[in-house]
Amino acid sequence: MFTIGKKVNGKFEEVVERVKELLKSEGFGILCEIDVKKTLKEKIGVDFDKYVILGACSPKNAFEVLKANRSFGVLLPCNVVVYEMDGEVVVDAVKPTAFATEEIEENARDVEERLKKVIEAI
Repeated sequence: MFTIGKKVNGKFEEVVERVKELLKSEGFGILCEIDVKKTLKEKIGVDFDKYVILGACSPKNAFEVLKANRSFGVLLPCNVVVYEMDGEVVVDAVKPTAFATEEIEENARDVEERLKKVIEAI
């Protein structure tokens, strides 16, 4: 599996804000926020459930990964998604160890542990 996540109780917008707060408490900044529902409506005219992608980044970890191999930039930032499906709110985060090579495995474990704390706390 390449994600860690769970279904949560709460209103979608409140869950998004709480995830942002928890990410910040674990040392992540939000580089980008993509409103997938809005984008799909604007670009191709389709309706979709509420779905937000948060591009979370830990600058120290990102720097270490890029020093190891600049091509690892394709794995950055760490995406965390919040979406509604069938009336429930789901929070999923990328599982960095699923993509880690030996040279960044320790770094990936560190990031993954902090993302797990966010998911557990939400």
